[in-house]
Amino acid sequence: MKSKSGNSLRSVLAHILLIVLSFMCLFFFYILIINATRSHAELQKGFSALPGTHLLENLKNVANDGSFPMFRGIINSICISTSCAVLCTYFSALTAYGLYAYEFKTRKIAFTFIMAILVMPTQVTAMGFLRLITKMGLYDTWYPLIIPSIASPAVFYFMYSYLQSSLPLSLVEAARIDGSGEFRTFNCIVLPIMKPALAVQAIFTFVGSWNNYFVPALILQTKSKMTVPILIATLRGADYMNFDMGKVYMMITVAIVPIIVVYLLLSKYIIAGVTLGGVKE
Repeated sequence: MKSKSGNSLRSVLAHILLIVLSFMCLFFFYILIINATRSHAELQKGFSALPGTHLLENLKNVANDGSFPMFRGIINSICISTSCAVLCTYFSALTAYGLYAYEFKTRKIAFTFIMAILVMPTQVTAMGFLRLITKMGLYDTWYPLIIPSIASPAVFYFMYSYLQSSLPLSLVEAARIDGSGEFRTFNCIVLPIMKPALAVQAIFTFVGSWNNYFVPALILQTKSKMTVPILIATLRGADYMNFDMGKVYMMITVAIVPIIVVYLLLSKYIIAGVTLGGVKE
């Protein structure tokens, strides 16, 4: 009897904790949407939990701002983020498959080298990377934002762990005996098995690229090529005297819509596959 009451108490406490955490996570999104419906004058008065009446006005102000290409920035972010997600997941899976399925002398050295790159911050190599792309004539282009996504140690490690737990090497050997080429084996047999891991990492890579501000801010100078985070920062510091906080909140609200859509469409893969590579059978 005591055990049942103890389990009920733990269940109630767990639900209360989950409700509090959910509220803390969603409260900021709620405030963001509420602020997007208020004017700059209303925002200066302070916090309000009730929506305003300037939603369409703020959206119109952002869309009609000639110095602020909102929709162009969203298209730019979608193109860059989608390209990064595709290249990152495919080549990381290919690299992980190469190190997992093939035995060669420098296999451990290659794995250690990739893991060593994982602990190196982006800020440390930023200046050298900037000088390199400038000399290559790639400054103020999308190429430095997309091509380096091919080499992603974190995604590689997730794919490698997933292969260890999900891909028997006997299946690869059977494909070779049947005359399947290596790339055909990878594309037609290995990739379908890795579908949950690919989906999860594609989502995370897409969101990470969408929210990336540091590297695009160093590389992109032309406004028509800028991504959403840079445009939001430009709007914030464009003109202090004509600064409209309602426009900033509206742009942030619009900027997170594609991310929310991606999560809603592919959330089942996050729930089903986020821990699949963590346990080796």
